[in-house]
Amino acid sequence: MTLAATATGPHPGDTIVAVSSAPGAGARAVVRVSGPETLRVVNQLFTHATPSRRGGVRRLVPGALRLTGVHSPLPATLYFFPGPRSYTGQDLAELHTIGSPPLVERLVADLLAAGARPAQPGEFTLRAFLSGKKDLPRAEAVHAVIEAGTDAELRTALAQLAGGVSEPLAVLRDDLLNLLADLEAALDFADEDIEFVGTAETLRRVNAAADHLAALLAQLDDRTVSGRPVRVALVGLPNAGKSSLFNALAGGDALVSPVPGTTRDYLTRETDLGGVRVELIDTAGWQDAADTIEEQAQRLGRDAAAAADVILWCDEHGRFDATDSERLAATGADVLRVRTKCDLPGLPRDQPAHSGHSPVPCSVLGGTEAVHAALSEAVAALARPALAPSQSRCRHHVAACRDHLLATRDHVATGDPPELAAAALRAALDQLGELTGAVYTNDLLDRVFSRFCIGK
Repeated sequence: MTLAATATGPHPGDTIVAVSSAPGAGARAVVRVSGPETLRVVNQLFTHATPSRRGGVRRLVPGALRLTGVHSPLPATLYFFPGPRSYTGQDLAELHTIGSPPLVERLVADLLAAGARPAQPGEFTLRAFLSGKKDLPRAEAVHAVIEAGTDAELRTALAQLAGGVSEPLAVLRDDLLNLLADLEAALDFADEDIEFVGTAETLRRVNAAADHLAALLAQLDDRTVSGRPVRVALVGLPNAGKSSLFNALAGGDALVSPVPGTTRDYLTRETDLGGVRVELIDTAGWQDAADTIEEQAQRLGRDAAAAADVILWCDEHGRFDATDSERLAATGADVLRVRTKCDLPGLPRDQPAHSGHSPVPCSVLGGTEAVHAALSEAVAALARPALAPSQSRCRHHVAACRDHLLATRDHVATGDPPELAAAALRAALDQLGELTGAVYTNDLLDRVFSRFCIGK
C-alpha cells in the first residue's frame, strides 16, 4: 500500500510536526517530524552533524538547535529514520531536547515556519496505516495503549498491537481468497471438464473458517467487559474475612465461620456498583489440599481468579506475600489489597503492602465504605475499556463475515448455482477487508484516528 491523499483527510504528502512527549515541564521533550521534506525542515534549525541518507541508515546525531529569539544554542539530539523503514513509512525525525514548555513551543513554531504544518490527531499512525505499516486493529491498539488505565487494559492492547487479532485473520483471509479464486476459475471454465476444487474440500475449508470466526467472537465477547458483568474475585488465606466481605458487598448469604476452610466451593452473586454490573466471586481460602474435594476447591478458586477483571486480595494482618503478589499480577487483573478485620484489637494498623502502598482498611462491622469506593473506581474504569470501540468494530465485521460464510456453505451443500456461493464468499471477504483496513472509507478512518491525541 502506498501513501495517497484521501478525499477529505489530510494530505499525506505534507511534512507534519507535533510534540510527541507528555505536556508540561520535564527532563526531555520529543518533537516529531514526518514527510518528504523532513530533512530540509529540520536542518534549518539543527546544527552540527546532520544525518546522511546514504544506504538508508538510521542515525542518532548529537547537536544543537538555533531557535528564533533564543541567543544560546539549545542542546538536542536528532533521531533520524529514513523511509520506508520508519514508523510512518516516510522520512521521520525526532528532536529530543530540554522539556521546557516555552522552548518547545518556540521549536514547533520555527519548524512550522520552515515549511512543516501542524499534525492532526492520530496523523502519524494514519500514515503508518496508509503506508501498510499497520492494519486498522493494530492502529486502534496504539490508541488503546496510550489510553489504557489499568494493567489489564494495557496487556490486552499490547496483545492486539502485537497482532493477536490481525495475524490469524490474515491467514484466514489468504485461504478464503485462494478458495474464491478456485470457485471463480470453475465459473470461467464451466464448459470444460476441469474441477478446481471439490464440494467436500470447499465445505471443509468454509466450515473451518466459520469455526475459527466463532471462536474469535467468543474471545471478543469475553474481552469486552461492557458486554458482561465485571468479574470481581475475593481471594486470600483461610479465615481472612472473604465471605463476610462478600456478604457485605453483595448482600449474599455465604456461610461464615471462624473455622478455616469453611468455603469449599466458590459462590457468585451479581450486584450493581455505581451503575456497573458486577459479578462477585467468593473463593476458597488458599491452603494445602487434604483431600480431593479441597484440591478441586483450590483449583476452582485459582481458575476464578485467573478469569477475574478485579481481584480483592484479603488479609487480616495486611501482610501480602511477594510471591503471591507476583502470581496474582500475572493474571492481568487489577489487584486491590484489602486489610480485613481492621477493627479487631491486637492486629497491626496501617501495615504497608508489599508494593509500598497501604492496603484498603475494611471492617465488616465498622463499615466497608473504603473498599466500596476503591472497587467502584476500579470497575468504572473497566466498564468502558480503551479497546472497546475497536473490539465492537471487530465483532461487527467478524459476525457479518461468519454469516456470509454460513450462507456460502448452504449454497454449496444444497447444490445451488456456483455463482451464489462465490458471491457469498466475496461478501465474507469484503467484511474481513473492512476489519483489517484492506477496504476502507474516509468516514471509517476519521472515526478511528480522530480519537488519537496529537503527536501519535
